[in-house]
Amino acid sequence: MLLLRWLLNTLVLLLVGYLVPGVKFSGFWAALITSLVLGLLNALIRPLIILLTLPVNFLTLGLFTLIINAFLFWLASTIVKGFEISGFWPAFIGALVYSIIIMIINAITNKK
Repeated sequence: MLLLRWLLNTLVLLLVGYLVPGVKFSGFWAALITSLVLGLLNALIRPLIILLTLPVNFLTLGLFTLIINAFLFWLASTIVKGFEISGFWPAFIGALVYSIIIMIINAITNKK
């Protein structure tokens, strides 16, 4: 099940690279590694960043989480060779599209 979810995340990343201008992958392997790195960043670093920025997140009614997602998306692009983001807005839109599609997939797969 874990490998299937990893593959689905990879396919969603490739779709994001196709849909969002400024987000590029050199190939399937770069997307596969990016999916792994994003999973690790979201599991290890994201909770700490959200905790540290809790006052700002509270003041913005949670919208600052979108900035955190864009930052982690950009951070993954600096770690993985073959994954390029050309600026803040492509990172923001790419992270937003990725999150929405993954949320839809999770809602569909959790119904079973």
